[in-house]
Amino acid sequence: MHVQPDRAIISDLNRDLVDLYKGIRNYPHKVWETFERFPEGREAYYRIRDMEYRNKPLYYRAARILYLNRTCFKGLWRHSPNGNFNVGYGGEERRWVVAHENIVELSRIFRKASILQADFEIILNQCQDGDFIFLDPPYKPGEKELLEAHYTHGRFSFEDQVRLSKKLKEISSHYSIRWLMTNSSNHDICELYKDFNIARIPKGTSNVVGVYTSNSKEVIVSNY
Repeated sequence: MHVQPDRAIISDLNRDLVDLYKGIRNYPHKVWETFERFPEGREAYYRIRDMEYRNKPLYYRAARILYLNRTCFKGLWRHSPNGNFNVGYGGEERRWVVAHENIVELSRIFRKASILQADFEIILNQCQDGDFIFLDPPYKPGEKELLEAHYTHGRFSFEDQVRLSKKLKEISSHYSIRWLMTNSSNHDICELYKDFNIARIPKGTSNVVGVYTSNSKEVIVSNY
């Protein structure tokens, strides 16, 4: 968002997040109008959270996940084993931090990007000389792997972390690119990247959900 490149690829495995980005890109005003019309309160939240929404238009699906993210408990993103968003109600305080002009500005930025739903290897296989890659794999701060049902109603295991590290080593040796990644500070994770630059993030989220701490148990890893 800060760099705003002229050409970009944004990718995630989470279909709801991809729908959110695409909806904002294609229908910023409809997304905002729908988001604004959702009623307030606990009862409305659970009704909208638990409704069937896959057959709704893209702008509606985008507005719904934005609404849930801004009104759920501490902005968590978690799914049940069957893939349904299952975070409880958190209140309306965070909802109206988002404004219409934010959605319009995001739409302008997203129009320069291809937005895909794909595994990271599919995306990294497309890299070329001169590219910059930012990676933010699912992880729990300070821990080796994400075991509980969470981001994509599955898990990002240590085997996936190993697969990611191997792919980044491969492209670093074959292409003139720069990449930067946030990850857990767990010893086994850091060991995967011992040949690269690792810096601890002094403040950030902790392994306690929704808690900001001065010992984040997160690191930034880069090949430059």
